[in-house]
Amino acid sequence: MQLLLERQRAAFTAELPVGAAVRKDRLQRALRLVMEHKDGFVKALSDDFGHRSTEMSLITDIMASVKPLKHSLKHVDQWMRPEKRKLDFPLGLLGAKAEVQWQPKGVVGIISPWNFPVNLTFAPLANILAAGNRAMIKPSEFTPATSELMAKAFAQYFDETEVATIVGGPEIGKAFSELPFDHIIFTGATSVARHVMAAAAKNLVPLTLELGGKSPTILSRSADIAASTERVAMGKLMNAGQICLAPDYMLVPQELEPQVVEGLKAATAKMYPSLLANDDYTSVISRRHRDRLEAHIADARAKGAEIVEVNPANEDFSKQNTNKMPLTLIRNPTDEMTVMQEEIFGPVLPIKSYKGIDEAIDYVNRRDRPLGLYWFGTDGAEERTVLDRTVSGGVTVNDVIFHVAAEDLPFGGIGPAGMGNYHGHDGFKEFSHPKSIYRQPKMDLAGLAGFKPPYGEKTRKALARELK
Repeated sequence: MQLLLERQRAAFTAELPVGAAVRKDRLQRALRLVMEHKDGFVKALSDDFGHRSTEMSLITDIMASVKPLKHSLKHVDQWMRPEKRKLDFPLGLLGAKAEVQWQPKGVVGIISPWNFPVNLTFAPLANILAAGNRAMIKPSEFTPATSELMAKAFAQYFDETEVATIVGGPEIGKAFSELPFDHIIFTGATSVARHVMAAAAKNLVPLTLELGGKSPTILSRSADIAASTERVAMGKLMNAGQICLAPDYMLVPQELEPQVVEGLKAATAKMYPSLLANDDYTSVISRRHRDRLEAHIADARAKGAEIVEVNPANEDFSKQNTNKMPLTLIRNPTDEMTVMQEEIFGPVLPIKSYKGIDEAIDYVNRRDRPLGLYWFGTDGAEERTVLDRTVSGGVTVNDVIFHVAAEDLPFGGIGPAGMGNYHGHDGFKEFSHPKSIYRQPKMDLAGLAGFKPPYGEKTRKALARELK
């Protein structure tokens, strides 16, 4: 891996400057790769999950990879243009000029996760290639079929000095994160991110960390309960809740909590009349993760929560060959329960009641800052209050997750939910170095301004003017 990084960096340096035509060619090849291998990726994803909805994979992994690649292709010429900047006295005198040129950083390491392994490789890669960089990719070992196909596909479309894929387990991942890249983007668990950050620190490698956490959903008294619960259920059951932006818990007005539970039941039955034999419903990735989720439910039950299993067809999940799980609602959760302490990442949804909106806001603010926050309602003043008084990576109003789908919005976390952001122009800038360039005219500006020895009256006047 070290030798490959050195070869990539040497090729990058020899190629400078990286023109728009080269960048577009790489983006187009990445786009062809996704389109020509889309059926293979969909099958590999289902094999890795035990079962994964074909249509959902096409939406969340294939379409969600195509969109950022096309967006970057459309805008890369505009993004590459130098930005003129203004100059303060005395630098702006007599023809001095300043600009920022967006220069590629070099070689970027991508550490992608298992939950959306195609999208969360190609979405950052779109920005990385648009910025003129080269890339080394370490996909997840938990989706081996998808990772192997990805490695073969990249080898078809790219020389390994442009884009290379390294497949392997935790030891390979650890060694990968210790390489002296010019930038690393890691998507995954906060606990793993701490190790990645520590490894990167040894080489002072800048990081983009896309993590997760417990994204709250606040239901206002002004919300349409039927519409809101349907949208929450859709977001929670997509990929069986294995989404960093999935609604992790709900905060609902005390008197509306029973209606919210019924709304979630009705919405689930409408979208998924059955679960086990339903091709639309995805399996939990592994038995280990299913056991983890079931342990959360057992812990909540033991500590006094009411457990509501939403199983529209009353199917027997104990006799299945996959790791599918029904939506499980946890009523009256407390902070002592593990389900309220850890990111859930599955089809389990705690529902906590509140009396006033200030109580809901205070609850969110006492916890780690989330990657996403969702508010449902029509009360504009309350919406403004919630958005002003909470801090999160991003927000979707009157739905969940959708802010990540807007290519022109930056996507990223804050605090334990991550650092840095990408998507669209913000992603191009994330993986570029803004190089400052100042052009001095022939005039002796330092002398004219009084900033050149011997100091005298000009100097005193200039200082008096600037230090008022």
